[in-house]
Amino acid sequence: MWRLVLILLLVLAAPLRAQPMADHVVAPYALGAQLTDQGVWSLLNSGGGEAGYIFETGPLAPLPGFSGQPINILVMLDLQGTFIETRLLAHHEPIFVSGLGEAPLRQFLAQYRGHSIHEALVVGNPYGAGQGSDLVYLQGVTKATASVRIAHETILAATLTVARERMQGLKAGPPPRPDPDHDEALDWAALRDEGLARRLQVTNAEIEAAFAGTRWAGADPEARDDPQGLYLDLLAVDLGPPAIARAVLSPDSLAELARQSAVAPDDEFILLVEAGRHGLVGPDFIRNTAPDLLGATQDGLPLALRDADILADLHPDLPDPWQEATRMILRLDRRLGFDPTRDWQLVLRAERQHGMFQPEIGSTDLSLTMSLPERFFLAPSGTVQRPAWREAIEARRIDLLILGLGLAVLFALLSAQSRLAAHRHYPAIRLSILAGVIGFLGYWGQGQLSIVTPIAVIRGLTQGGGLAVLLYDPFSLVVWAAAILGLVIWGRGLFCGWLCPYGAMQEFAHHAGRRLGLPDWRPAPSFARAALWSGPIALAGLVATAFLWPGHAETLAEIEPFKTAITTHFMRPWPYVLWAGGWLVLSMVWFKGYCRSLCPLGALMRAGDLLRLRRWIPRRAECGSPCQLCRVRCRYDAIAPQGQIRYSECFQCLDCVTIHDDPRQCVPLILAVRAKGRRRAA
Repeated sequence: MWRLVLILLLVLAAPLRAQPMADHVVAPYALGAQLTDQGVWSLLNSGGGEAGYIFETGPLAPLPGFSGQPINILVMLDLQGTFIETRLLAHHEPIFVSGLGEAPLRQFLAQYRGHSIHEALVVGNPYGAGQGSDLVYLQGVTKATASVRIAHETILAATLTVARERMQGLKAGPPPRPDPDHDEALDWAALRDEGLARRLQVTNAEIEAAFAGTRWAGADPEARDDPQGLYLDLLAVDLGPPAIARAVLSPDSLAELARQSAVAPDDEFILLVEAGRHGLVGPDFIRNTAPDLLGATQDGLPLALRDADILADLHPDLPDPWQEATRMILRLDRRLGFDPTRDWQLVLRAERQHGMFQPEIGSTDLSLTMSLPERFFLAPSGTVQRPAWREAIEARRIDLLILGLGLAVLFALLSAQSRLAAHRHYPAIRLSILAGVIGFLGYWGQGQLSIVTPIAVIRGLTQGGGLAVLLYDPFSLVVWAAAILGLVIWGRGLFCGWLCPYGAMQEFAHHAGRRLGLPDWRPAPSFARAALWSGPIALAGLVATAFLWPGHAETLAEIEPFKTAITTHFMRPWPYVLWAGGWLVLSMVWFKGYCRSLCPLGALMRAGDLLRLRRWIPRRAECGSPCQLCRVRCRYDAIAPQGQIRYSECFQCLDCVTIHDDPRQCVPLILAVRAKGRRRAA
């Protein structure tokens, strides 16, 4: 019988045969000839003529997701670069497997239809974007921002590769990079004479002429009153070559640019200085986002232009008019095909309003052509990797700052454990920290760790998937770093006792049970010890499934209630809610029952106790024999009858530390005080 079951499991676990490309084509199109070895096919219209291209993103842009495997998306593109279809083919993103389901991801992909690769597509919200902005915003998926960004980067990289090779007649490949060893003496005069610094001047009369014949003509009184005044006086400098950057930036700004370049070596930084009335961005612009009045194109394709969030100070040798002008540093991503040695266009949008209430916005584009000589760059070689992780870090900069400060405070408090445990308000301090963990780290930051991540790491290391996907969720990565550091210092207690949002929810549930007068169930030692084995068994089952039956690994990972309780806020089908909520109800009578039994992540943390370097909980010779007070009061059963601490089961609640240092509770201290009193009386 067991052999039959094993054969059935192997058959189900076998990879499904790939669906033929022809089955993906939607009417009225038909599949043409295969054009490349990477799976790019021609798309034919009903008359048999070439109508576009169809391809899968997997072979062209194998950007790994959180499972270590890429998201594979079908893209149909017409000859003008308009998306006909974007359809999900395969993925293993945990949040979409059984958390939110695939529907939100499919709805996100449906937004590409009808849009063009010539549009500046951005995932997010239109912060600071006016009505005339060229940016096209695609609505992301709440609680799945990183996965959606990976999907967007995959579509963008694969589609632009096809467009450059097939639609523009340009071979897609690694772009040239600035040569760090190229050095030449440059000053302001040399920059200006060689065209390394480009200038664009537009008078009020010229901008008025651009709006002539429209309802926005004459809508700018300042332009009418001063026709020879400058509406735009723009200086643009490509800061990629170090020699050019040294000639235009102050030493402090140059150092900041070097730090940014070290973090993001694929970014090309562009300095803009504007001394006219345009001002570069609108009044609602938010730093570190895509500028609403600026854009860039190369070969007719949009470039991803973003603010670099660097407050630039200019070199003192630059003329005075520029020193007091508006300054801004932008960045362009060379990984998506931007070539600074070929002509590209910096586009500035000039806007006007017509009407008082709900005014209509009119605009015209002002363009400046940019390029740099090839002597400043290295010839491209090899394949350029596409880790788009810096945007994820910048998008959560404030959250990461708050998280870092919070972790620093927590580490400082726990390092002074004796004073913390002896504080008369310690219970309130602990519950306040746990409430913050649930609210900020859990619900807001989505930093609930899961066993899915370590399994993905193992698969990435053993199957060559890489670990770059971890950088797409920097918030959780910082929590992981803190948890690992805690393993070295204290054991599992830092994460399981202080940083796990679902564990904190169980602790609050137990306090609620006490308030409601429910019984406090303490299972028999034999049952408690047996329950400890359920976690390692669950962990072993998950690891085995991930390698032998990978298509079901994410489903089996639902043994963790974290996704239901924290990620989706219990907004899931009733079996998942019953599972996650049931453990919270059980915790009202059995203190943190899930943490102490079935949790596979807890089992991994227990194994990580091997990293712990010291025994940090103080003990006395009387602990365990004859005194059993700490063991009796330990709600985790983490103290052996002989008095030793089982650190692999300790959640760092500090209750035993409180007893140990309190002369009113610790039995050896009480007896010592009494003995001292008797000696004095004698």
